Amino acid sequence: MVHPRTVDLFGVPIGALTMREALDRVDEAIAARRPTQIGVVNAAKLVNMKRSAALREDVLSSDLVLADGTAVVWASRILGRPLPERVAGIDLMMGMLARGNQRGYRVYCLGARGDVLQAVVDHIGRAYPGVIIAGMHHGYFTAEEEEPIAADIARAAADILLVAMTSPRKEQFLARWSRQLAVPVCHGVGGSFDVVAGVVERAPDTWQRLGLEWLYRVKQEPRRLWKRYLVTNTAFVWMVLAALLRQQFGRLHAT
Repeated sequence: MVHPRTVDLFGVPIGALTMREALDRVDEAIAARRPTQIGVVNAAKLVNMKRSAALREDVLSSDLVLADGTAVVWASRILGRPLPERVAGIDLMMGMLARGNQRGYRVYCLGARGDVLQAVVDHIGRAYPGVIIAGMHHGYFTAEEEEPIAADIARAAADILLVAMTSPRKEQFLARWSRQLAVPVCHGVGGSFDVVAGVVERAPDTWQRLGLEWLYRVKQEPRRLWKRYLVTNTAFVWMVLAALLRQQFGRLHAT
């Protein structure tokens, strides 16, 4: 079920929620033990969803899709369907932990390398002592290992599952197993564990506000990331322009 307050961007229903409202939905889902799979999209993922029907299907299997990237919020405003603000996946995760610290939420951490995962769990223990770590497993597992890992998550009786794997792997895992996990809130957090563990440095607030978080990532790993972002950012600009032109032509034909 998709939350009724949504904005349609490129055929994707994105929740028109503020961070506070998104966190309130998390609390409500946990209180009601209502399965809520959260997905996030940025410019690159929206481009890749156009190219991959499987990724598109997996993202759309989420109960709530949020705008992780500033560019997505800008596009929504350009196209006259404004989203209230960016709800970044890592910020949503930290907000969940902050509320969980007060409410004693049980959290299962899945993903990243073993050393990174341990650093994240240690950080949660120090910064959010009220959060209960219900279980943990690194993200380097085979397809054959998925079922026993899903069973371990179900046994852990967690309130929140944080999945720190890259796209489309995290979307595929959640699409396959979320209904069997017995976890009210499943949140795919991508590379957020690397940031929390200090392996990757997050862009300063100024870069984030300017929509240049991607450029800060390229600055850290230029050889690996420059081509990827050049291609996807260019494709996203064309997607927005094409949608804007379709709107303008639609208005002309309607008059």
